[in-house]
Amino acid sequence: KYLACCRMEAEGLPVPPTIACENADDAVAAFEQLGGDVVVKPIFGSEGKGITRVTDGDVAYRVFKTLERLGSILYVQRFIAHDGYDLRAFVLGDRVLAAMRRRHDSDWRTNVARGATGEPVELSPNEVDLALRAARAVGAPIAGVDLLHGRDGRTYVLEVNAVPGWRALAKTTGVDVATAVLRFADAWRG
Repeated sequence: KYLACCRMEAEGLPVPPTIACENADDAVAAFEQLGGDVVVKPIFGSEGKGITRVTDGDVAYRVFKTLERLGSILYVQRFIAHDGYDLRAFVLGDRVLAAMRRRHDSDWRTNVARGATGEPVELSPNEVDLALRAARAVGAPIAGVDLLHGRDGRTYVLEVNAVPGWRALAKTTGVDVATAVLRFADAWRG
C-alpha cells in the first residue's frame, strides 16, 4: 500500500500526505506533522475494515501503542475533508470500464460494505486520466482506483486496489465486470 502511494506520488499524482512508521513514537510525530486529523489504515485490508480516523493526541498514542505491540506497520494518512462520497473507477487495461459514486450520509468511510450507497457515474476526463495514470503507476492492468474530491478543491487518488471487488460496481452500473475481466485476461495472455 505504501509503495503504491510512493509510486503514485513519484508520478505527480495527488495523493494525501502519508507516513509509514514502525513504532508509536514516530507515528505520534506523524500524527502531529499531518495536522492532528489522520486516518490509520491496515497495510492489507478491504471493504474499509480496520480503518480508523484519529483526531485526538491521547487516542492517537493509545492506538499507535496498541498497533506497535501487535507488530503492525503504522500507516498514517492525512484525513481529507470531503462531502460524504468518493468515486470508484474500475480500470481494465487502457480504459475505465465502469465507475460509481459511493455515498455515505453518516460515516466518513464510503465503502458499500460499510453501508454506503452506490450510483453509476460518468467520470470527467480529468478523473479518467487520474485513474488510468494511477493504475499504470503501480503496474496494475486491472484495478479499482478510489478518487476523492476534497473540500480544498483538489481531487485525490486515495488508493489503487490491484485485486478489486466488483460485485457492488456490477450491481450499481449494470456492467458485466466478470465477463469483461475474463475477456481482458484472455486477450492479455494471447
